Amino acid sequence: MAAAIKALNAKIRSNPTTNYICSTHFWGPVSNFGIPVAAIADAQKSPDLISGQMTGALVVYSATFMRYSLAVSPKNYLLFACHFINECSQLTQGYRYMQWHHWGGKEKAGAAGAVEAVKTQVSEATEKVKTAVSK
Repeated sequence: MAAAIKALNAKIRSNPTTNYICSTHFWGPVSNFGIPVAAIADAQKSPDLISGQMTGALVVYSATFMRYSLAVSPKNYLLFACHFINECSQLTQGYRYMQWHHWGGKEKAGAAGAVEAVKTQVSEATEKVKTAVSK
């Protein structure tokens, strides 16, 4: 049994493509792609849900590992791509966080919500007046 496993391993390692697919240089970044995918999906959600501390930590984390991916030998371009996408998406989330919490986004949304509420009340009152006049 051990000889069969050794033979299979030797066959896998002899082909550069399968050797790469069976390495941590491939599976590390592939498993790590969940972080930028989640950040991209969160870009559609309310900025009120964004954690500023976590976004900041992920910006530093991605910048560090972008540098690391180019410092190792051989260079891991898949890991670099993963962290580059994550860096961009986290910076976008950070901008949304700052816009919402510090640059007046929450107040603008509150004002817009109040305007919509008034419009709704006006339309309801208009309908009541029309029904009262038609009687």
